[in-house]
Amino acid sequence: MLDRRLWKSAMLLLSGVALLLGGCGDAVAPKKQADLSSVKLILGDQAKGLRTVVEAAHALEGIPYKVEWANFQGAAPLFEALRAGAVDLGPAGDTPVLAAATGGTPLRIVAVRRSQSRGIGILVPQDSPIHSVADLKGRNVVVSSARGSISQYLLIRALANAGVDEKDVNVGFVLPTDALSAFNAGKIDAWATFGIYQAFAEQQGARVLISGEGINTGLTFITASDEVLTDPLKRQALSDVLQRFAKAFEWARQNPDEYARVFAKANDVPLEVSQRLRSWGDESLLPVEPRDVQALQQVDDLFVEKKIFPHRVDVEKFTDAQAFAKE
Repeated sequence: MLDRRLWKSAMLLLSGVALLLGGCGDAVAPKKQADLSSVKLILGDQAKGLRTVVEAAHALEGIPYKVEWANFQGAAPLFEALRAGAVDLGPAGDTPVLAAATGGTPLRIVAVRRSQSRGIGILVPQDSPIHSVADLKGRNVVVSSARGSISQYLLIRALANAGVDEKDVNVGFVLPTDALSAFNAGKIDAWATFGIYQAFAEQQGARVLISGEGINTGLTFITASDEVLTDPLKRQALSDVLQRFAKAFEWARQNPDEYARVFAKANDVPLEVSQRLRSWGDESLLPVEPRDVQALQQVDDLFVEKKIFPHRVDVEKFTDAQAFAKE
C-alpha cells in the first residue's frame, strides 16, 4: 500500500513538472514576426545627407517592407511634406524641428543624430573686409534656409555675444542652393549656412567668420509623423529602420575614405568637398536622451524670447523615446 501511495505521489509530481515546463515553454516562445510586406515608408531627407550614408552602408538590404526616398534642399519644405502626409520620416536640425512643432506639424522626435557644430557657420568672401562678427553691423547677411533655422540661431547668438543689435544687420532668408550662387557672385556680404553648402563654399575659398562650435547644439533630430507611430505595423518598420540607420553611421565612422568617395559621387560634388565635410567630425544615431530634450528646450526658449516663435512648446511632450527600441 505504501509503495502504491508513493507511486501516485510521484506521478502527480511529474505531471506538475510537465505542466510547469509546458507553461515555461509558452512564456519563452519567440514572438511571431508581423508581416510587414504591405508596409511602405516614405523617408524624407535633406540634400541626400541621410540616404547617402544608408545606401553606402547597404543598411536597408533585406528589409521585409518597402521604402521610398523623398529629397528636399531644406527643412521647411521637408516639414511641409510631413504635415501633408507626403513623407513619414524627416531629419532636421534643432530649430527647424521646433518651428515645425510650433506650427502644429504632427510629429514626434524618435532619434538624435549627433555631430560636431563645425558644420554650421557664418561665411564671408576670402577678400572681405569683415573680420569679426562686430563688423556685420550695417551689412547684408543671408541666412539659409528660413526663419527658425540652425543658421539663424547661430547668427542671433553670435551677434549677441559681439554686442551687436540685430536691428543693425540686414538679414534675408534664401534657400541654400540659391544663396550659394549669390555668395559666389559676390552679391551678399555674409552667409549663415550649414553642411554641404558650407563645405562647398569653403572649398572655393570662403572664409569662416565664426562656426557653430560652442553655440549650436550640433544635434539633428529624426522625426516621424504621428500616423506612423500610431500604426502598429508602420511603427515596427520604423523601429527597424532606425536600427539600420544607426548601423549605417557606425559603418561610416569605420570607413571614412570610402564614405567620402560615395558621398561625393552621390551628390555630384568634388571629392575634396566631401572630404572637408567628413573632416568636421563623425556622426552617430542614438536614442533621444534627457540632455537632448533639455538642449532643445533651451533653443526653443531663446526663439520664443526673440519672438521668432509665437509660443513655447514642451519638447518632452513631442518626443517618443521608445520608437528607437526594438519592438
